[in-house]
Amino acid sequence: MAEAATEGAGAQALLVPAADVAASLLLSCGGYLFVCPENLGTMSGMMKEMFDRCYYPLLGAVEGRPYATMIAAGSDGRGATAQIDRIVTGWRLRRIADPLIANQGAQTPEEILAPKMLAADQHAACRDLGAAFAQGLEMGIF
Repeated sequence: MAEAATEGAGAQALLVPAADVAASLLLSCGGYLFVCPENLGTMSGMMKEMFDRCYYPLLGAVEGRPYATMIAAGSDGRGATAQIDRIVTGWRLRRIADPLIANQGAQTPEEILAPKMLAADQHAACRDLGAAFAQGLEMGIF
């Protein structure tokens, strides 16, 4: 999902794994596209750890910046979306697109553990969100 969004956004996008994100990097960005799997009804542990490290250093420093979310889910995705929304409310970020949830329909242990591929329409939606976000930033809309 993140790779498809980066493809859509082009050269101005920066694809960084959550484990490598620092508060200084987030401070240097004009907007954020948070992408993660939903694990057991919540965002991934790495995404949560990134927010734990960066939350207080950015408090009061990124207000009004745009964000969007993309969640890979086995069935729902709303838990991870809600968790991210609650956290970034403290940063006073501004959601610029509806959550994009790629439901993979994985319900059995075998399906959950199996490698996943985005359907063509899901890939296109991720690419389009990346492109729209980048264009909106470039045009000063967000």
